[in-house]
Amino acid sequence: MNFSAKTVVLIAIGSALYGIGGLPVFGIPVFANTSLKPAMAVLALFAALYGPLVGLLVGLIGHFVTDLFAGWGVWFTWVLGSGIVGGFIGLFPLVNSGRLASGRFGVMDFSFFVLLAFVGNCVGYGCSAVLDNLLYAEPLNKVITQLARPFFWRWWVVTQSLLKPYFTY
Repeated sequence: MNFSAKTVVLIAIGSALYGIGGLPVFGIPVFANTSLKPAMAVLALFAALYGPLVGLLVGLIGHFVTDLFAGWGVWFTWVLGSGIVGGFIGLFPLVNSGRLASGRFGVMDFSFFVLLAFVGNCVGYGCSAVLDNLLYAEPLNKVITQLARPFFWRWWVVTQSLLKPYFTY
């Protein structure tokens, strides 16, 4: 683990931006208690550029800060989910062999990034939903709906706005 001054500063800046971007003021409502927020873009950016350690800690600390200041209490299960998502997306710079650092980002790189984000969201927030049901006795249909709606919304936005230009003839 490399906790250099640069890494600590990146984690602090990413966590602060995630914490602010996750507040309800910045969200677009999608479903009850669920909205799309710029915090996820911050998490994906920091994780994809600086690796799994930064992604994991930005997700954990940033989500904790959001919950702390939003007024609904800290939901540690969803804090954990954000950390897992950041850790998965943070695998991107380890696998793309430095192409991103050299300025090359092709369709295959983008597709792999989307795949990591997809798997990270499924695993991270899937764990959060199951843990909510087990630890907090939240109704399973509620947490699955909270998980599924934003997930499919994000997937639709990515496929329609970003991938469609690559696959039209």
